[in-house]
Amino acid sequence: MAKDIPDTDLSAVRRSVDTAQGLPNAYYVDPQMWDEEKKAVLFASWSGLAVAADVPENGDAKPIEFLGIPLLLVRDRSGDVRVFQNICRHRGMILVQEPRKIEGAIRCPYHSWCYGTDGRLVSTPHVGGPGKNKHDAIVRDDLGLIEVRSHIWRDVVFVNIDGNAAPFEEVHADLITRWAEYEQPLYHGGADSFFELDVQTNWKLAVENYCESYHLPWVHPGLNSYSRLEDHYNIEVKGQYSGQGTLVYRQLRGVNEEVFPDFKNLSEKWNEGAEYVAVYPNVLLGVQRDHAFAIVLEPKAQDRTVEHIHLYYAEPKTDEGMRAKNAALWKTVFEEDVFVVEGMQKGRLAPHFDGGRFSPAMDGPTHCFHDWVAGKFEEHRQNA
Repeated sequence: MAKDIPDTDLSAVRRSVDTAQGLPNAYYVDPQMWDEEKKAVLFASWSGLAVAADVPENGDAKPIEFLGIPLLLVRDRSGDVRVFQNICRHRGMILVQEPRKIEGAIRCPYHSWCYGTDGRLVSTPHVGGPGKNKHDAIVRDDLGLIEVRSHIWRDVVFVNIDGNAAPFEEVHADLITRWAEYEQPLYHGGADSFFELDVQTNWKLAVENYCESYHLPWVHPGLNSYSRLEDHYNIEVKGQYSGQGTLVYRQLRGVNEEVFPDFKNLSEKWNEGAEYVAVYPNVLLGVQRDHAFAIVLEPKAQDRTVEHIHLYYAEPKTDEGMRAKNAALWKTVFEEDVFVVEGMQKGRLAPHFDGGRFSPAMDGPTHCFHDWVAGKFEEHRQNA
């Protein structure tokens, strides 16, 4: 199968960073590679789908299409956030078309089969004929909504579509331990702390750019003026995550020098330290002493990605003006990256580009990600 597709050799990608080349062009532009990537990388891993704040109250439901799969994010009556396939078990009709609160049951608009917010099939009107709402052939306990394996960490809803990944806590044990001090309540800032960027690029290029600080002096001159390239360090945990940290995080201050409340009981290293990591495959996280963020990359097509950016705070009520100022600051930073990732996507149409080379000193986090992607493809091909 794979050998009939050009430029799929991954041996150069998996070499050490000093001699490795990046992923070949086909992994960004070839339609067959896109189809394989869905199964090998995005369905086989713990991929970011949404955030729990998308369904803040019990009964809230939000339909989400993930790589063509219709899913439904629901906060059930008990307050648990769950993910189901957004289809009726009768004839496969889409159940929920728009975000809304489920007042009673999730009712199929086709034949009115009804489901609880916990996925149970609770009503099958006229299934046994007019006025007969039961039939021996229709066993309700066997026909609940199809639940998708999910896990919530730092408010991000991760899903494992194929159901075969190791438990999330096992896969990401190292990062969970690394950020153990931040295992405390996170409060979404609300409507003024969420924005989206629709970017004409492959999702992997957004990850690659986020991983490294090498581009700061030229792409983020404002940020680099106080958080310089030399103030950053690489984070590389092969096979799990990578990113960068800074030693000179500077808190946002208001007109009267006010700041956001800090997360509680942090060690001194976080006074001016902050870290930004890519949780493979498609979630970008940042932690600072006084706020955090989560970016869920939604791959819409091989050359289009929607970035969903959410900001979080240590306390539920923070100054509205400060939140808006903080969101505007981060939006400016992330918008500065757009021309870079879109430019790299266009560059992948150059037929003689060989994937590029990595600076062993500066590009280790990006190579770490390439190596992981290559490993997922190789594993998938070996098991095919």
